[in-house]
Amino acid sequence: MIPLHLLTLIFISTNVEGHKSQAPGERREHRDGEDEDEDFMRPRYDLSLYKRGDLLQVPRTLFLHFGIYLGNNRVAHLIPDIVPMFSTSQDIICEVVTNLRLIMGLITKNASVRVDTVEDFAYGEKIQLNTMDHVCSQPPLDGEEIARRAEKLVGPVAYSLPWFNSEHYVMYCRYGTAISFQTYQFCSLLRKIFLSRSCAYLTALIGAGIMCYLDSVTPAMTLCTILIPFLIWMAS
Repeated sequence: MIPLHLLTLIFISTNVEGHKSQAPGERREHRDGEDEDEDFMRPRYDLSLYKRGDLLQVPRTLFLHFGIYLGNNRVAHLIPDIVPMFSTSQDIICEVVTNLRLIMGLITKNASVRVDTVEDFAYGEKIQLNTMDHVCSQPPLDGEEIARRAEKLVGPVAYSLPWFNSEHYVMYCRYGTAISFQTYQFCSLLRKIFLSRSCAYLTALIGAGIMCYLDSVTPAMTLCTILIPFLIWMAS
């Protein structure tokens, strides 16, 4: 699973400095005076579009990130984070997750289900609403039940890209089944690349080349050169 962890460092980490959200009430200097200050402090997203229990989806580098809307400008979402492993201080845990915290969480397979504002969750990206309703064969649960499930899981959790990521979390909350379509597609792509007939041919050629280069035709080396390509061939 090491390659998957390395890929997650690229796929789901985001440039926090480029998208850093400002805390509620924080003000910028504007040349046009106080009216622009008031406009800036208004939410960037139309909260009237979302209701309690809705599934929110935003793009990250190559993967998608998911959350459950709880109402009152609050979103519950699962994100890799190392801090809950060492601290129980809510002031520290509730700070915006930096790239360092996220990467360390990926490496140690630690995460947390946290509640953030819509702006902090979206990081300036466009939010898509309830897209999985058209993909999942299960109908969504009642909105209150969805939100209750999401709130119940708030806190530290174990993280796994193929087995428990933000998509697994929201799918369980909204549909009652913890699956990840994008992880399935990603693993299918890896299978198509590495468990193919072309890969079997290449593995056999590499094995034969190594034996010729080392001038070592031992029974063990011969067995590996034949067995590994054969297993890849049968799995393709």
